[in-house]
Amino acid sequence: MQKLRNIAIIAHVDHGKTTLVDKMLLAGKLFKEHQHVGELIMDSNDLERERGITILSKNVSVRWKDYKINIIDTPGHSDFGGEVERVLNMADGVLLLVDAFEGPMPQTRFVLQKALGLGLKPIVVINKVDKPNCRPEEVQEMVFDLMFNLEATENQLDFITVYGSARDNWMSDDWKEQKQDISVLMDAIIEHIPAPIENKGTPQMLITSLDYSAYKGRIAIGRVHRGVLKAGMDIALVGRKGDVHKTRIKELNVFSGLGSEKADEVVAGEICSIIGLDRFDIGDSICDLEKPEPLDPIAIDEPTMSMLFTINNSPFFGKEGKYVTSRHIKDRLDKELEKNLALRVEPTDSADAWNVYGRGVLHLSVLIETMRREGYELQVGQPRVIIKEIAGEKNEPIEELTIDLPDEFSGRAIEMVSNRKGELRTMERKGDRVHLEFIVPSRGIIGLRNNLLTATAGEAVMAHRFIEFQPWKGQIEKRQNGSLICHETGTAFAYAIDKLQDRGRFFVFPQEEVYMGQVIGENNRDGDLTVNVTKNKKLTNMRASGADDKTRIAPPIIFSLEEALEYIQADEYVEVTPKSIRLRKILLQEHERKRK
Repeated sequence: MQKLRNIAIIAHVDHGKTTLVDKMLLAGKLFKEHQHVGELIMDSNDLERERGITILSKNVSVRWKDYKINIIDTPGHSDFGGEVERVLNMADGVLLLVDAFEGPMPQTRFVLQKALGLGLKPIVVINKVDKPNCRPEEVQEMVFDLMFNLEATENQLDFITVYGSARDNWMSDDWKEQKQDISVLMDAIIEHIPAPIENKGTPQMLITSLDYSAYKGRIAIGRVHRGVLKAGMDIALVGRKGDVHKTRIKELNVFSGLGSEKADEVVAGEICSIIGLDRFDIGDSICDLEKPEPLDPIAIDEPTMSMLFTINNSPFFGKEGKYVTSRHIKDRLDKELEKNLALRVEPTDSADAWNVYGRGVLHLSVLIETMRREGYELQVGQPRVIIKEIAGEKNEPIEELTIDLPDEFSGRAIEMVSNRKGELRTMERKGDRVHLEFIVPSRGIIGLRNNLLTATAGEAVMAHRFIEFQPWKGQIEKRQNGSLICHETGTAFAYAIDKLQDRGRFFVFPQEEVYMGQVIGENNRDGDLTVNVTKNKKLTNMRASGADDKTRIAPPIIFSLEEALEYIQADEYVEVTPKSIRLRKILLQEHERKRK
């Protein structure tokens, strides 16, 4: 047990967690000399690679000087807080990674608060010290202040700091002195992170993660809290609500490198995966059969946002997807609930629609994106924040928002956030950029990123995290411009789009198939306008006076999934299929919309 260390790596999005894990894997000599290894080894699914963010936490282990180090890579985004909370239970210490220029950011605070609350010992890694205009000493002071504000214990405040550049594969005690490798960090982990305490007694383990294998079925992952687990032993599985049923461990595995290896027994403090348990959930406890003593289940922060998921009933349904019926979507949402702890699904009056609750637009959009890649077709309504009644008063979720942007755009940004009921808390200069911090309702953040990037020529860097529920802040002005709606089903022609360009900006290409009621553009004015883009030029045998004018069409606006979700109004849906993202009105017929 003395030769084992369990650590989690926590940081804000993009401060270099997954890159550091890559270098630790290389330091642990997991790969052969001739083997070519890509970057971001741990971000294994396509979505994570494309977005450059970690979504699912993962376990890996490396050997260093005859010590075994279990590493847990965690997501940095507060929308995936459910992932962070449950995996921190498996660690004895954390590596807190901070950018040498940006310093602690909102999500740094979010994940650090969770780690300190669990009593984990931190090692601070100040990364990216090779950046120009970095300020490692200042950042180290800021981290200390942050920990002090989060009420860290004296033992936690007595942390050591390692400086370096994960990308360039070096770490050092002094940021001005570049070393050859990251051995300083690996030695610090062994020296300063405590070994797991070996609790003797009856076995106890909390299931904190799930895995799935087509051959072995569902696999439970967790850390043995007390006693010893053995392959083939009978155990009691205790659910969240206290229900107990008897089951047997068929096979035990411990993590070894990027994979796992069989073990006959696992002692307290080690992280393992168990095969052969039937019907278990995250948060259940594995206990002694004779005298079950369950551990406390994982407490997860509540969701702050909801969206309506419904079947695709547009005129183009079933053309691209494999799974289109309500039964398919319901089964898929139920499957997601098993491992996505921060998600909740509630039925509605209709058998074809469900209210899905999550931690934010990103949390839910990652689920939608995963579903469309698996071949599902569905429609999603406008994101809505969750309103709570507290002491007879209407309360809504409030977030802390930080924006980093060039000096000349700061006034515009403050004005935009203030219009959305945001309050400016701090404003400080960092070189030629300005750092702004606001307290703003979650409603105000929906759709803000797009407008902010447009106003700042793409320079603004924005991050936010949920703080608490506060009394309702009043009405926030919505999108001013109405929609351009397609008049009839057919093919969009360049000739028609050209003649309508003075009406607004379009979202469709010429020769694209469109249907009646589809939102094909943004009106220049408020209010919706129905236009006919399927009208082609009539040819006659009469010679026209003057040459035909060439059509010159501005390129259409193409939305990503999050942008589309943040853009739509209350009477619109986003239609999501494996190949397309379309916007549409809920009521496709114009006379029905007028009657409504």
